[in-house]
Amino acid sequence: MLLKLSLSGMKNRLRDYLVLFSGLVVAAGIFYMFETLASNEAFLKSNSTISAVVFIFHLGSILLGIITLVYILYANSFLMTMRQRDYGLFMMLGAKSRKIAQLIFLETFFVGIAATIVGVLLGIGLAAGVNQLLVHQLNLTVSHFSPVHFSAFLTTLIFFVVIFFVAAILNATKIVKLPILNLLKDADTPVQVKRSKLLLFVETLAGIALLGIGYFMMFKVMNFGIFALVIALVTIVLGTYFVFDGVIIFIISLLKRSANLALNKLNNFTLAQLTFRLKDYTKMLSMVAMIFALALGAVTVGLGFHKEITKMTEATNTYDLVLNNSQKVAQGQVRKLQPISNTSYQMKETADTVYFIQSEFNQTPLKVVEMKEAGDFTKSEYSGDRLATDVTASDQLRNLELPSQRSKNQVFLSESDFAALPENTSSLQLIQVKDFSTSLEKIADLVALNQKNNPELSGDNNLSLSQKYDAYTVYNSLFSGFEFMGFFLGLAFLTMLASCLMFKILSGAASDAIRYQMLNKIGARRNLLQSALKKEIGTLFLVPGILGIFHVLFGLQMFKSLLQQPYQGIWLPFLIFTVLYILYYFLTVWLYSGIVLPKEKNS
Repeated sequence: MLLKLSLSGMKNRLRDYLVLFSGLVVAAGIFYMFETLASNEAFLKSNSTISAVVFIFHLGSILLGIITLVYILYANSFLMTMRQRDYGLFMMLGAKSRKIAQLIFLETFFVGIAATIVGVLLGIGLAAGVNQLLVHQLNLTVSHFSPVHFSAFLTTLIFFVVIFFVAAILNATKIVKLPILNLLKDADTPVQVKRSKLLLFVETLAGIALLGIGYFMMFKVMNFGIFALVIALVTIVLGTYFVFDGVIIFIISLLKRSANLALNKLNNFTLAQLTFRLKDYTKMLSMVAMIFALALGAVTVGLGFHKEITKMTEATNTYDLVLNNSQKVAQGQVRKLQPISNTSYQMKETADTVYFIQSEFNQTPLKVVEMKEAGDFTKSEYSGDRLATDVTASDQLRNLELPSQRSKNQVFLSESDFAALPENTSSLQLIQVKDFSTSLEKIADLVALNQKNNPELSGDNNLSLSQKYDAYTVYNSLFSGFEFMGFFLGLAFLTMLASCLMFKILSGAASDAIRYQMLNKIGARRNLLQSALKKEIGTLFLVPGILGIFHVLFGLQMFKSLLQQPYQGIWLPFLIFTVLYILYYFLTVWLYSGIVLPKEKNS
C-alpha cells in the first residue's frame, strides 16, 4: 500500500521527476565523457606535447567529481523538498518510520542508479558525436580516442553508486528524524542575517582589490612565472567570494535606498529576495563564476589554437601547392583547384648545378614569406635579378626544390643560354588558391601525386616543409589535441554548472511559493509576479556570468606566449556560451514559475 502511495505521488509530480532524472542523466553523461579523456593516458599523451597533461587531467577529474557531488546534493535537496510533505502525510496515516526510511532509500538509490546507467549511454553517444563533430567538421587529427572506454564506465558507475548510496542513507535518516509537523509545512522562510555596514564596506573594498591584484598578475605572468599564477589563483578565488558576499549585497542595499527604483512595481520585493538569496548562494555563485570562467576559457583557447593552425601554416609558404617536375602532372587536376595564381619556372640540372631562366622570375617574381619579430611575418617578392645576386633570396627558392637539388649551385641564364644546355627541361609549378582550407582535399591528392612522381620526397627527406599541406598536417597534429580537449571540457563544465545553479534555485522554490501566493492574494497581477521572478533569477544567472567573462578576458593574457592573437574571434565562444546559458535561464524560469506562481483559473 505504501509503495502504491509513493508511486502515485511520483506520478503526480512526474514533470518534476523528469527534470530531476534528466539532470542526473546529464551529470552522469558529462562525468563519463570527461573520464573517457582523463582515464585514457594513450589519448592524452598522443595528442599533447605537454608531459604533465595526464596529471592535469587527473586534477580536472577530481574537480569535476567535486562539482558533480555539489550538483547531486542540490538535485537531492530538490527531491526532498518535493517529497517531504508526502512523507509527512504517510506518517500521519500510520506508516512506520522504518518503512518510510526504506521507501526513501529505495526511491533515492534506484532513481540515481537508473539515471547513471542512462547517463553513461548518453555519455557514449555524446562522446561519439563530439568526436565526429570536432574531427570531421574542424578537420582535427585526434588519435587513440574511443567513446566506449571500460575504465571510464567503471569509474563513473562506482562514483555514482557510492554517492547515491550515501545520499539515500542521509535522506532516510533526515526525514525520519523530523517531526511530522515540520514535514507537513513548507520550508521556513530564510531569515535575513543583519550585516555590519562597516564589514560590508570592508568586504566590498577587499573584493575589488583582490580581483585587481589577480588580474594584474595575469598580465605579468611572463615576468613572474608560476608565482604570478599562484597569486592570481588565490586572489581571484577570494575576490570572487567577496564580490558576492560584499560587493553585490552592497550594491543592492544602495538600490533599495532609491525610492524611485525600489518602489516601482515589485522591485523592492525582488531586491529583498536577492539580499537573503545571495547570502545563502555566496559559495555557489562564487563556484559558478570561477568554473564558468574555466569553461569559457577552455573553449576560447581551443578556438585560439584552431586559428593558430591557420596562421602558422600561412607563415611557412606563400604558395598553397608546390609541384616538382610538374610536366608529369595532368594539368586538368590543377585546374580543378581554380587557382588564383599558377606559375611555372623551367629548370635544368647537372650533377652540381640547377639552371633557371632569369627573365621568368623578372616577369613573375618569386613570392616568399619572411619572419619578423614576435612571431609576425610579411610577404615579399624576389625578381630574377635579385635571386641571381642575393644568396638569402636564392635560399628561398632552394627551399622549394627537391632535396637532392638543394645542395647544388643555382645559376640564372638568359633564355638562349638556357635553351643551349643539352639537359632535359623540367618545371617547378607554384600554385595559390583562393581558400586553402576549402581546397584541402584536392591539394592533398596533388601532394600525394607529387610524392609519387618524386620518390625522394617520401619519408623524412622533406624536412623543409616546402609544401604548405605538410606544414598544415604538422601544426594540425600539434594543436588539435588542445582544441579537442578545450571544446570537450568547456561544454561539459558549462552544462554541469548551469544545472547546479538551476537546481539550487529550484530547491528553494517551495518556500518562495508562500511569498508569491501572498502577493497574489493582496492583488499583485500575474504579469508583475512573472516579471519579478524573471528579474530575480536573471540576476542570479547574470552576475556570475559577467564576472566569469571578466576572468576570461584578463586570463587570456596568460596565453600570449602560445597564441599570437588570443582575443581574435573571441565573439564565437562567447556567443556559444551565451546561447546555452540563456537556454538554461529560460528552463529555470519555466520550472520555477510552475512551482511558485498560483495556477491560472480557467474562465
